[in-house]
Amino acid sequence: MKTIRFKTSIHCGGCIKSVTPFLNNLDNVDSWKVDIENPDKVLEVTIDDDNEKAVIDAVKKAGFEIEPL
Repeated sequence: MKTIRFKTSIHCGGCIKSVTPFLNNLDNVDSWKVDIENPDKVLEVTIDDDNEKAVIDAVKKAGFEIEPL
C-alpha cells in the first residue's frame, strides 16, 4: 500500500459528496480523505498499486482541480 497526497480544489462538504462516487469506484483505492481545513485542500489517498493517474483522472472527471504534492 502507498499513501499519496494531492492539492485540490475540493473545499467543502458538498465537494466531498460530489467526488465520493468517483473515488469509491476506483479498484486501487483503499481509503481516502480530504483536509478542507488545510489551505491546499489536501486529498490523501491510500492505494494498493502505483496508479496515481487513476486518482487524478477520477478527481478531474468529478470537476475538480488536482495536482501532486
